[in-house]
Amino acid sequence: MTAIDSSSSTAISHTTTAGSMTTKSTFLGTIAAYLMATDHTRIGRLLISFSAIFAIGAAAEGALLGAERISSSSSLVDAGILVQLFSAFRFDLIFAVGAPLMLGIAVAIVPMQIGARSLAFARGAQFGFYLWLFGVVLVGTSYLNNGGPGGGNADMVDLFLVGLGLVIAGLTVISASIATTVLTSRRAGMTLMEAPIFSWSALIASLSLIFTLPVMAGALIFVAVDHTYERATFGATQGVNAWIGWAFTAPQIFIIAIPTLGILAQIVATMTRGKQPLRAGLFVGVGLMSVTVIGSVTQSSFSANFSGGLSEIAKSLIPFLFFNAFSILGVLVVLGLCLLALKNEKAKPTAPFVPAFLGVGMVLTGMVGNAAHKISNFGLVNTVFEEAVLVYICYGVLLSSLGAIAHFGPRIWGREIPSAAVVGLGLLGFVATVLASLPYFIAGFADQPSGVADGFNYSGPAWLWNSLVAVGHSLMALVVLLSVAIATKSFRSGKVSTATSADLYESVNG
Repeated sequence: MTAIDSSSSTAISHTTTAGSMTTKSTFLGTIAAYLMATDHTRIGRLLISFSAIFAIGAAAEGALLGAERISSSSSLVDAGILVQLFSAFRFDLIFAVGAPLMLGIAVAIVPMQIGARSLAFARGAQFGFYLWLFGVVLVGTSYLNNGGPGGGNADMVDLFLVGLGLVIAGLTVISASIATTVLTSRRAGMTLMEAPIFSWSALIASLSLIFTLPVMAGALIFVAVDHTYERATFGATQGVNAWIGWAFTAPQIFIIAIPTLGILAQIVATMTRGKQPLRAGLFVGVGLMSVTVIGSVTQSSFSANFSGGLSEIAKSLIPFLFFNAFSILGVLVVLGLCLLALKNEKAKPTAPFVPAFLGVGMVLTGMVGNAAHKISNFGLVNTVFEEAVLVYICYGVLLSSLGAIAHFGPRIWGREIPSAAVVGLGLLGFVATVLASLPYFIAGFADQPSGVADGFNYSGPAWLWNSLVAVGHSLMALVVLLSVAIATKSFRSGKVSTATSADLYESVNG
């Protein structure tokens, strides 16, 4: 079986099935087929669909927090649950949206790209989906009942720890399935270095999650045991975030953005008819971004201090550059090679390129912002600046996923999303990301504290920055909602795709 045969047959199957679904199966039968699916495209669609639903909720949480901080006298949310709302916002962006969304796209696309007969451990991946979904539900339930880090209900804090453990287990199993597929199920004659760049980025991201999530699980076990019994070693309820908080911030969040580089490079490969300069350089760029794994596993995040003598500056600068600059360099390498390929081949950008390019741009902005956050001379620690970094990264992932769905979708379902809609949603998502993030870069330098909705004051229009953030998150919720609606309609009854076998081949081997 070749990569082209796998892709073509899949596309034809979905195209013919769509037209006869009403006569050959019932609605309940379709639901049952998805619930028990071992087909990689169905498992991927389940992950993508639920991630999109949670993305709308996460954006709504961000809008609510922004609106709550417009005025110190605002009381949209009860003060007793603000701690949980701040924590829930972070959890949802990372573990309910970003990570499963990128893994879902990889599950749907990777087997098709490398010519695998099926997804490795397909039933395990399906089980991982259920673990993740059930864990997200438990975590959400705990937050709604005063659980989570700093929660006042000890039983609900225990439920939060259990739910988070299930989420970690589910994402790890799915990651293992993707990594095993790339490593062992490539079509005959395809070496690992010949694997499509998106599959390569999915492999690196999956391995990075496999290396880091168990570290978080280990810390979670110690915290859970201590919290259930003595509550004397790890700080009880108030100490939960101190031990697992590193997983909700940089550099851990960079890992979920690694596939965005593969998505952009894959789209560019199709635009340039498979002609890319220094293909190995793309692999190096993706690998450099994965250096962030070291910071996650060691739970280290070194800061730079430019005060004092040269020796003191160098002592802080070297580890700072290692843990921050390498990842940024990796993104710049991929961006540079992609732009060079477009220039050399004089390629005309396609619609999926717009959100994919803007998504990587947002990820890069967040990574540069994280490096600035680590410069102690700026005094940005414990300000909303770090929240802006998180939003830039996670909303960049959302934009990139829109480009991936618009690019790969026609090769799976045989139908296209209108180009105007893809470009429009990409630009609108870019505006939403900037509005939801950039004002907090400014407010961070003005010392607006993080995790606080009132009781802060600084010279400047605090109401303006927080209002813009609320508008940005609201706009992103609208973008995701429209994207889901347009994609659903297009893949069911949209224009039949004009993708040829050559296009599929370049999509695989570019």
